Amino acid sequence: MSNKEDQGKKGWKDIPIGGKITEAGSACKYKTGGWKTFKPEIDRDECINCLFCWLYCPDMAIELKDNEISRVNLEYCKGCGICEEVCPKKCVRMVKEER
Repeated sequence: MSNKEDQGKKGWKDIPIGGKITEAGSACKYKTGGWKTFKPEIDRDECINCLFCWLYCPDMAIELKDNEISRVNLEYCKGCGICEEVCPKKCVRMVKEER
């Protein structure tokens, strides 16, 4: 990457220690979805919209629309599998992400 392209981008030394949230909405700047090996897939036919996956997701990667699960935002999902673990209907399963 040239110096011109690199201008305005922060390096690892510029990120606050511990990934501290320094201002409202700053967590949105850290798209951590590239870390995952597995991604969640939700069987919509079995899902009862209990919202446990949304409630327990540490990255707020489960998105809602009209109080129902609309999608998993894979730009933020780290593939931890908590959503699969807490689903009472077992309709969330973690699948290997193809790269």
